[in-house]
Amino acid sequence: MRVPCVCTSCGRSHGWLGSLKDRLEPDVSNMNFLEKLGPLNGQGREPPGLPHDPVGMRQQLQEELEEVRERLEPYMAEVHERVGWHLEGLRRQLQPYTVELMEQVALRVQELQEQLRVVGEGTKAQLLGGVEEARSLLQELQDRVANHTGRVKALFHPYAERLVTGIGHHVQELHRSVAPHAAASPARLSRCVQVLSRKLTLKAKALHTRIQQNLDQLREELSVFAGAGADGAEEEAQPDPQVLSQEVRQRLQAFRHDTFLQIAAFTRAIDQETKQIQQQLAPPPPGHSAFAPEFLQGDRGKARSELQARLDDLWEDINYSLRDHSPGHLGEP
Repeated sequence: MRVPCVCTSCGRSHGWLGSLKDRLEPDVSNMNFLEKLGPLNGQGREPPGLPHDPVGMRQQLQEELEEVRERLEPYMAEVHERVGWHLEGLRRQLQPYTVELMEQVALRVQELQEQLRVVGEGTKAQLLGGVEEARSLLQELQDRVANHTGRVKALFHPYAERLVTGIGHHVQELHRSVAPHAAASPARLSRCVQVLSRKLTLKAKALHTRIQQNLDQLREELSVFAGAGADGAEEEAQPDPQVLSQEVRQRLQAFRHDTFLQIAAFTRAIDQETKQIQQQLAPPPPGHSAFAPEFLQGDRGKARSELQARLDDLWEDINYSLRDHSPGHLGEP
């Protein structure tokens, strides 16, 4: 583990940012490019005049930026990996919640299949015993469908609440663990973490809503099917118990399949959001395998806006890191 840098003026450890500042300041003391890279909006600053030698100035800027990029690259790569390690921890912490949801879906489908079973010696005899007997059985099936699907809907509420609570708790833990390592200023780190928490919470609530809608659709489909069977019984058509059982089983398996896909999509959304915040808080250096400026491949207007936002964030972080702050120790994972 690298020994943190200790500030000679305040006697406090400034972590990797302090070390980075101490190592870079002698090299950038004679460079003017930081001033030239000020916030793009230019608020409070006079527009610079045209340089006398634009070609030479461009070449000088490129050389200075390349030199600083080479010095920053190992730090950027290290911070990128450390922040990524903590975000991977967040994904691992949230995984049991989604696994639990999938287990509950499988369990409730199995229970519904048992509770809505219509094939049996007594059932078969009742269906074949006459119109009144068949109609009574199908009406009972409709009642069971409404009762049991409603009960299952209620059972999913605590799991959804635990997921939302878990997201809030673990994202706050992430905030505390990433703070000593992120290259971002504390204000920007706080904003990014709040956005992540809000996005994941909204996605978790949307997942719960979709599961409830899936159960409503299952209840509607089975009720309509049982009702159609009762209408056929009134017309003296003999309902086939095997057909009834197969239909119930197919509808339940369709519910299970669709819900599993939605939970898997939520898991992928967690991965996507955490990778995005890693790019925002600790982007990899250009030579890193994870460096992929995807925003440059989309709409040009959106890409320009995104680029400006990233450069403004970079300027905020540079200003913060070159001041005498104490972001904390750079601990080992």
